[in-house]
Amino acid sequence: MRTYKYKIRTHSKNKRLGNMLDDLADVHNHFLKLEKRYYRLYGKYAGRYRLQPHLTKLLKTTKRHWAWIPRDTLDAAIIRIHDAYQRFFAGNGGIPKPKRTHRYRSAKFQTGYKLENGRVRISFKSWGDESHALKFNRIWYSFHQHRGWHGTVRYVQILRDSCGEYWLYVVTDDISTEPLSETGESVGIDFGLKTFLTLSTGEKITAPEFLKQSLKHLRKLNKSVSRKVRGSGNWYRAIRQLARLYRKVAHQRLDWQWKLATALCRRFDAITTENLNIDGMKRLWGRKVSDLAFYQFVQLLKFKCQKHKRQFLQVGQWTPTTSPCSHCGHQNEKLSLNDRQWTCTKCGTHHDRDINAAINILRAA
Repeated sequence: MRTYKYKIRTHSKNKRLGNMLDDLADVHNHFLKLEKRYYRLYGKYAGRYRLQPHLTKLLKTTKRHWAWIPRDTLDAAIIRIHDAYQRFFAGNGGIPKPKRTHRYRSAKFQTGYKLENGRVRISFKSWGDESHALKFNRIWYSFHQHRGWHGTVRYVQILRDSCGEYWLYVVTDDISTEPLSETGESVGIDFGLKTFLTLSTGEKITAPEFLKQSLKHLRKLNKSVSRKVRGSGNWYRAIRQLARLYRKVAHQRLDWQWKLATALCRRFDAITTENLNIDGMKRLWGRKVSDLAFYQFVQLLKFKCQKHKRQFLQVGQWTPTTSPCSHCGHQNEKLSLNDRQWTCTKCGTHHDRDINAAINILRAA
């Protein structure tokens, strides 16, 4: 699967999309309560195959005001709850929680849409349609199509971000690749807090730390929010200003990481990184780790390697890479976190801590 993201142009018709997401938040909360009630009564999980027939009954009786939303979009909200519980029982995520009205972000459309160049048509049912006849209100939304998509479109999603703007996600089954010419070189990458990436070739790459650059402006906007009456018009405007700045920081970081991942793929045939406990590092160093976003960079690098037919490898979290000497393999048991340079007591080789770790990561892979 490959996803293409486009910005939907601002228009008064976008209010309909906002109303749809607000109603989907009600659907999510209703069926989440139903799941908990079912578990309390019967001691087991209801699942999507019990909830979806129940939704059919609700649309004919007490929840007719949901019927204007396409049925597959309503089903997708239930499937999302089902998948969240599946991940929770498998130990891969937390238990699903209720959503506030403005916190429900996206809607999935597998049918009821039509894509053209720069436009998408969404089919909603007519309001007050008590006969349940197939009468649709088809609305066209224009979006900024800065590039085309490849492959067969599987489904589309409408997303509302924290700034109140709407985005179109087009998901296709595109599996095409763009192989790059071979260079015959491999590299190991060590992640650090002071130096973002240290390569086994001896190069060191420092991250711009865009969040740190914007801290002064962030503090100013947070103070502005705290002075406003919560829920007032000025409070909402201040919240939007703050959200726009956070979005700008995220986009700056993402742009820089995409370019860095592309540059590494062009230089090396095989790229090796370490698998780190990022959540544990956040508990120790907090904002610094979040600003560097190493996990996000690894995901981008992995995608780029798949796209350009490069080999991507990761060594295990507990693989010793820092203390062994990359020349003779001797373990330096006395190495501490403050030792950035050290000399092997067995072979006498002088090491830079990070470069030595990067070489060991490459060899371990």
